Amino acid sequence: MAVITSEFEISSSIPASKIFNAYRDFNNIAPKVDPETYKTLVDIEGDGGAGTIRDISFGDGVPFTSGKLKLDVVDSINFSIIYTIFEGDILMGQLDSMTHHVKFIPSPDGGCVYKPTIVYNCKGETQLPEEALNMVKEGFKKTFKAIEGFIHANPQTY
Repeated sequence: MAVITSEFEISSSIPASKIFNAYRDFNNIAPKVDPETYKTLVDIEGDGGAGTIRDISFGDGVPFTSGKLKLDVVDSINFSIIYTIFEGDILMGQLDSMTHHVKFIPSPDGGCVYKPTIVYNCKGETQLPEEALNMVKEGFKKTFKAIEGFIHANPQTY
């Protein structure tokens, strides 16, 4: 099985704890701030912590419609979330799974650095085209910026 890893960083003026709390509420905030990407996220098993299984319906702005993920880790101390997408057309017929490691690293100025690392577990020796990797990366950036904008406009939340 081929494994491809992709990562990037975005600096934010929002504290890590606040952004982390918004991401813990991803089911509610993502469809509100980025409906082109997310129609609904519904917990079908679990309480929103590690072990939770979540069903995703994607919006019209992406070339897939569904996915299913399992929350592997929700670490409130280190502001990190790890989840694995294991089902759905989001896997593009080329992946067995995608594991997302999302960290919010506190920065000295009181803000944070958003650092997602995506591990693509390909079927056999499949290699994803660069366009697919960039599409996922740009989608992450777009959703992060939308959540960040929501928090700036509603500082009392999270």
